[in-house]
Amino acid sequence: MDNIAGHKSSLTWAVNISVVVIVALWLFPTVGLFVSSFRTADQIATTGWWKAPFAAEQNLVLRTKAPEDQVQEGDLYVISGNLFDEEGRDRLGISAWGTSSRDVAAYEPGDTVEDDEMRITLAKNGDYRVESGVAMEGRRGERLFVTALVPPEFTLDNYRQVLTSGNATDSMAKAFFNTLTVTIPATIIPIVVAAFAAYALAWMDFPGRALLIAFVVGLLVVPLQLALIPLLKLHLQIGIGKGYLGTWLAHTAFGLPLAIYLLRNYMAGLPRDIIENARVDGATDFQIFTKIILPLSYPALASFAIFQFLWTWNDLLVAKVFLIDATGQTTVMTNQIVELLGTRGGNWEILATAAFVSIAVPLVVFFAMQRYLVRGLLAGSVK
Repeated sequence: MDNIAGHKSSLTWAVNISVVVIVALWLFPTVGLFVSSFRTADQIATTGWWKAPFAAEQNLVLRTKAPEDQVQEGDLYVISGNLFDEEGRDRLGISAWGTSSRDVAAYEPGDTVEDDEMRITLAKNGDYRVESGVAMEGRRGERLFVTALVPPEFTLDNYRQVLTSGNATDSMAKAFFNTLTVTIPATIIPIVVAAFAAYALAWMDFPGRALLIAFVVGLLVVPLQLALIPLLKLHLQIGIGKGYLGTWLAHTAFGLPLAIYLLRNYMAGLPRDIIENARVDGATDFQIFTKIILPLSYPALASFAIFQFLWTWNDLLVAKVFLIDATGQTTVMTNQIVELLGTRGGNWEILATAAFVSIAVPLVVFFAMQRYLVRGLLAGSVK
């Protein structure tokens, strides 16, 4: 009964399941980065991002009032108050507490502990009382470790730190604009060049056209790493050196073969009658290209623009070779994240925020133009 209209084959179900699995694999880390970028460092260290909406037990380090606030009651010197009030936090229920980082859950709420000639009592709601037979000295209060059920906490401080702090180590703002400076021209230039080349290879007759098409197809398999050093030497010889111009030209050169291949296939599939009628009416090749071919090729142009934008935005290798220098003024986002891994390797809230800022623009571009991606690719591959 297979292949009868109204019945789905097992292959259809396999395709659907595969798509769901691929989408889940893509969404899981993306949503994780997004949620983690709004969490505090303590909460990230305590629970996974999938538990972010729920309260979780967390170890807190709080201090009592300073010795200057002690009062004398008979023969005792006393400091009392509430730990959460001292820190300006909402009051939480304490499940365990300790006086040393080696055993943060040594005592239960209500216990009284002798510590350094002092007697410390801590209640479940955070009320404490520190007693001593001699006057307490020092500038800071006693440090206590408490375990409490902390409600979910979300903050924008991570984004303020990453985008507006002005700290050269953490700030992604300059790297963000540097990446835009690289990406936008490096996307537009190869599209313009490839569109003209694709039209010539698809609709203009000249000697060697077939060999030129074969040469373009052959360039598709040339490894990027193979051309980096010779191209850099060429840039240095002609005086371009390291800079935005050299990076734009490098991205253009590496993107042109695929762009010409996709656009040429698409333009060659357009109806021949339209082009021939335009020529009969006296239109030049430039007029045909600008008034007929380009408007009809919008899906293919958009699909390549997505590829080129994503590739350029996420690039690190080409930027390292042709752009980034010792001054750090032209650092792009991918390199900034690599540097953050070295300086902020333990600060997952900063790393998650920086990573999400890095992928936010490509996500917007992809979802805004993804409908053209499939149309452009299918139109260029199916004849």
